[in-house]
Amino acid sequence: MSQPKNILFLMTDQQRPDHVSFLPGSKVQTPNIDRLAGGVCFSNCVTVNPICTPARTALLTGKYTHQIGTLAMSGDLSRQHPTYARALQQAGYYTAGIGKFHWMQGWPWNTERGGGHDLAGLGDEVRKYGFDYVWETAGKQLAQRNRCEHMAHLERKGLAEAYRDHVYDRGGNTDDALKVGFSGEPWPFDEEDYVDILTGDRIVECIRSRPKDRPFFIFGSFCCPHAPFDPPASYLERVPYEEEDDFITGDDALPDDVKKRLYRLRRAYRAMILLVDEQVGRIAQALEHEGLLDDTVVLFAADHGEMMGDHMRVQKNSWYRHSVVVPTAVRHPDYAERGVNSSVIEITDLTATILDVAGLEPREALSKPWPAFHDRVPCRSLMPIVRGEADSVRDFAFSECNGAWQMIQDGRWKYVREPLRRGSPDEPVGEKLFDLESDPDELIDRAGDPACAEVLAECRRRREWVMDATPPAQLRWAPIAAEYGDPEIELS
Repeated sequence: MSQPKNILFLMTDQQRPDHVSFLPGSKVQTPNIDRLAGGVCFSNCVTVNPICTPARTALLTGKYTHQIGTLAMSGDLSRQHPTYARALQQAGYYTAGIGKFHWMQGWPWNTERGGGHDLAGLGDEVRKYGFDYVWETAGKQLAQRNRCEHMAHLERKGLAEAYRDHVYDRGGNTDDALKVGFSGEPWPFDEEDYVDILTGDRIVECIRSRPKDRPFFIFGSFCCPHAPFDPPASYLERVPYEEEDDFITGDDALPDDVKKRLYRLRRAYRAMILLVDEQVGRIAQALEHEGLLDDTVVLFAADHGEMMGDHMRVQKNSWYRHSVVVPTAVRHPDYAERGVNSSVIEITDLTATILDVAGLEPREALSKPWPAFHDRVPCRSLMPIVRGEADSVRDFAFSECNGAWQMIQDGRWKYVREPLRRGSPDEPVGEKLFDLESDPDELIDRAGDPACAEVLAECRRRREWVMDATPPAQLRWAPIAAEYGDPEIELS
């Protein structure tokens, strides 16, 4: 039997699919990401929920967010759910998590400054998700309320409150492009204190100091290119300011002053991606120096995208392509590069792929027999595509968000159902249907077109099947004499 492969999973936060150069039509060059992730590049990877906590908890568990109680960015992921990291640990892997996890969002939005989670102090509890080593960052905006390893670093330098001032002064979140408040101003402190440079440092350090007697899994998660769009000045200076009016707005129009602001944000956004790309280059050098590149499977993805003015929107939460499709790649050193694969996949298919690479059967690894419905595992391994045995592993992808909408997308059609109704149950359900072949910008709703009635009906059946086949997993809290499955209950 061959030696198990090491596994490195690199993730960015809020990266659009047209902002990585291993996919065609990229707005930015990412040579280091291209090299390290080059193998099979997926141009149609749908995140199962385009918000941070939901997408990230889905990745950890391989399940849809309605199954694991993380449909919105509200609450924490119960440790009762099986995770891929725990399965890898049990299989003998050294597991490390470095960077932004965001599996816990227990505090309400009006929580006072600094009154959120002490993630640095919760390290022992977070490790129980399945990690031998944890170095966790909160994410830029979340550091206003959370304390994490990055904030602890800034505290030691006397910069913690100044950093919180910096984040607060950059502006708040909105989905409306007309109201965006971010300015794209550079990071005001030393480069060495920037969160993703520190994250790169820790990933490189972990590669070098790993136990040499067993395979490793490293989850390296960057905070960029998430708001507040604040790259260090040296990176911002390397990206030209451009006024390219290619926003997808249909019959609407962005005012000139909003376009100017968005042009500045585009520049800062690309500079942050440049910064992450350089960190990936450092990681690749560390793998080469340790003689690990030919023994390591590398996966790359983002949790969700960023609208950046398209359809008059910014941020995520949306079922439009630039929010719900994420750049994704898998590099396996034993298999030839296969270029760009355009089949539809779900981001949690990476979860199944990680387990498959480790020689584990995904459904078995992510299931438990009791309580009910922990054996409904929808993720599917991408290894048949990586090995060249198949062109696709699923016919369609599913996504959902905040209880506000559910989506079905296949190679041609996108169907959106908006079930959130606070009035009478007799109010009609909102539906949209887009032909992505003839309308890739998603501007023409075909739901009311009689010629599309059969397609609409098929999309409805698919959505109903997903919801019927993947009910929420049942949880428990009361102590019992004999433990069944994972003994972990809830975070205290």
